[in-house]
Amino acid sequence: MDKGLVVLAWVAGILIVLALGKALLLPMKIIVKLIINGILGGLAIFLINLLGQPFGLFIPLNIVSALVAGILGLPGIILLVILGFLL
Repeated sequence: MDKGLVVLAWVAGILIVLALGKALLLPMKIIVKLIINGILGGLAIFLINLLGQPFGLFIPLNIVSALVAGILGLPGIILLVILGFLL
């Protein structure tokens, strides 16, 4: 076999591995960011429950409410407080 063809095959293989690695890394970043935001949203809900207890404010802490607060941030927390008053 020609040495140039072998080198070309190695370069193509390395580029394919790098492209696949990059393609798989992006969803992992999104998943990690979603988990971190969910944890921070859960902490925010916990603090609201702790500080709002004297006023009768309670938001159930579950995975859905934590993700809503984590993904939407402050508007999500306000949404959960309004839903808590309405429901």
